[in-house]
Amino acid sequence: MTETKNPSSIRSRIGLMRISALCLLGILLNLGGFGITRVFDIPMFFDTLGTAIVAALAGYLPGIVVGFCTNLIKGILVSPERYYSLLNMLTAVCVAYFSSKGFYKKPLKALVTVPVIVIITAVPGAVLAWFLNDSAIGGVGKRLADFLSEKTALKGFGALLTADFITELADKALVIIILFIVLKLLPQHIKELFTGTSGWQAPLTEEMKDGIKKSKCRSVSLRTKILLILIIASLFIAGTATVISYMLFKNSTINEHIKMANGIAELAGASIDADRVDEYIEKGEAAQGYIDTENMLYRLRDSSPDVQYVYVYKIMEDGCHVVFDLDTDELEGSSPGDIIGFDEAFEPYLPALLAGDTIEPIISDESYGWLLTVYTPVYDSTGECRCYAAVDISMNLLSAYSYSFIAKLISLLLGFFILVLAIGLWVVNYNVILPVNTMAYCAGAFAYNSEEAIEDNVERIKQLGICTGDEIENLYLAFAKTTEDSMQYVADIQNKTETISQMQNGLIMVLADMVESRDKCTGDHVRKTAAYVEIITDEMQKKGFYADQLTDEFVQNVKNAAPLHDIGKIHVSDVILNKPGKLTDEEFEIMKSHTTLGSEIISRAIDMVPDSGYLEEAKNLSEYHHEKWNGKGYPHGISGEDIPLSARIMAVADVFDALVSRRSYKKPFPFEKAMSIIREDAGTHFDPLVAEAFLGAEDRVRQVAEDFEHMNTNTFTN
Repeated sequence: MTETKNPSSIRSRIGLMRISALCLLGILLNLGGFGITRVFDIPMFFDTLGTAIVAALAGYLPGIVVGFCTNLIKGILVSPERYYSLLNMLTAVCVAYFSSKGFYKKPLKALVTVPVIVIITAVPGAVLAWFLNDSAIGGVGKRLADFLSEKTALKGFGALLTADFITELADKALVIIILFIVLKLLPQHIKELFTGTSGWQAPLTEEMKDGIKKSKCRSVSLRTKILLILIIASLFIAGTATVISYMLFKNSTINEHIKMANGIAELAGASIDADRVDEYIEKGEAAQGYIDTENMLYRLRDSSPDVQYVYVYKIMEDGCHVVFDLDTDELEGSSPGDIIGFDEAFEPYLPALLAGDTIEPIISDESYGWLLTVYTPVYDSTGECRCYAAVDISMNLLSAYSYSFIAKLISLLLGFFILVLAIGLWVVNYNVILPVNTMAYCAGAFAYNSEEAIEDNVERIKQLGICTGDEIENLYLAFAKTTEDSMQYVADIQNKTETISQMQNGLIMVLADMVESRDKCTGDHVRKTAAYVEIITDEMQKKGFYADQLTDEFVQNVKNAAPLHDIGKIHVSDVILNKPGKLTDEEFEIMKSHTTLGSEIISRAIDMVPDSGYLEEAKNLSEYHHEKWNGKGYPHGISGEDIPLSARIMAVADVFDALVSRRSYKKPFPFEKAMSIIREDAGTHFDPLVAEAFLGAEDRVRQVAEDFEHMNTNTFTN
């Protein structure tokens, strides 16, 4: 119930039905064209139009199936046609390949494919017809081949090959022209019904196709491995089947010819008056009944084209005494009474022949050629063997039969080989390789940079709709579920991480507020400096300053760590922090210690929370934010880029806020005055690039200063 409602399964069945209907139509077109050429005796094949159309629309396998089935059906009507299925299948392979490369979109490129297809099909076609001794040349009249033999220097196979090539050229040119017209007239949406992934998964986008094509294997692809296995296994099976079949055929043919030779020899023996053998030897044709008997022997010999010689010998110690020896077109028979020496092949059988016994058939290759010889004893009225009636069958004819059989067998096996190979590759490609490559591509192209991208990638995997109905489908379903669950888990982690980060930042700000609340002069200092730090880092990124250091992660760490730059003041007494007047030298030394004390505090935190980037920057900010570009700062007096970049950024933000803020010991500087001080101290107190970035964002800086001033005024008023 669930399976029938599965959209992927339904799509697969519909796709299979479409391909099957197209194949049936292709077979009918082929048979129709074949019937026309047979009825009107047209010197063309015209039995591959359906094959070409199906191959161009649906690919290799459907075209091969159409070609194979066409000749299988034709073989029922015309026996030799079944052996030419290989040619029809080769046409399917060629057309499918050229179609995949876009050759049938333009007329000239389409015509270019004609001679290629002809060369690939005409040569094996002529070879097959030659070995089969097929006068029809695969269903086409032999008139052109005979004409070429009579009128030109071409003879035999050359004339056959030329005739086949000319006929194929005309035939395939017509087929390709019709194919081109059909493809032009068919609407695109009809063509698309027969392309894609055969319904076993959703059609791929062009982006996915390109991505899969670009994917590389470390060594040998799975497709190549399976192809090699199929080829090796098929060739091994085909080779074994060929050898076994040939041996069985050869033995069967020899046995059949032995039976035939025995039958003719027995009839020949029965037609001879054995009591008059000596008279026949002595008088020859003058003996009574000799000529009648000889004519009977001629009729027996001519009863089968396989019989080459018929003769009757009387076997004696000095040789074979001729009783009858029939003339042939190539050789005149010996006269009665002539004595013929024994061939070497007969020597083992001489005792039996001299004794008048029956012997087994003999195969010899000596003075009279390669022959299968059967000797039948002829007995007189007293039961004595007076002579032997012998029949020779040429083994050359048996070889011709064997060659024809092997040609037929190889043709059929190659046809099956191509069919099995195509089916195997098609199933493997659409059931294994394509689904696996598609899943690999989706996994490799999975983007984690945004929630929307994650959702799109999960949806893309779900839309693959792989429905092979086997372990690959199970793998896909597990892959899709695992991906969806993993992304849900990642989303939950991201939400929790964001919550923790917000809590962390909140705790940092609370901690900074606790430290700041002890200093009654610095109101909102940590918040304002954090805002200025953000402005400076944003502007530096825009201008490309310190691009190798100012990564997004670095900027975020500096922003998060900024509120902790004065954490060391927690160890400075309230008396010093809130002293309204100028600090003494001793007090100032204590005040300066907040840098190293803050560094120590954060170092202890780092020991408890390792691999925390923002704490590393917090340590740098706390320890070095009072260092100066010219080396006259504290606590270490380092200069230039030896001062961590985050501390150089904080130095500008910290000083500017101190200038524009009210303190117990001074009034706030006007905004313009504070900006001019930053400008003047660039290159001495401040990193010039950091100062430039700060000054370049004057409008944003002013907005922050005014917002906090307005907020403080409202608070004071309330």
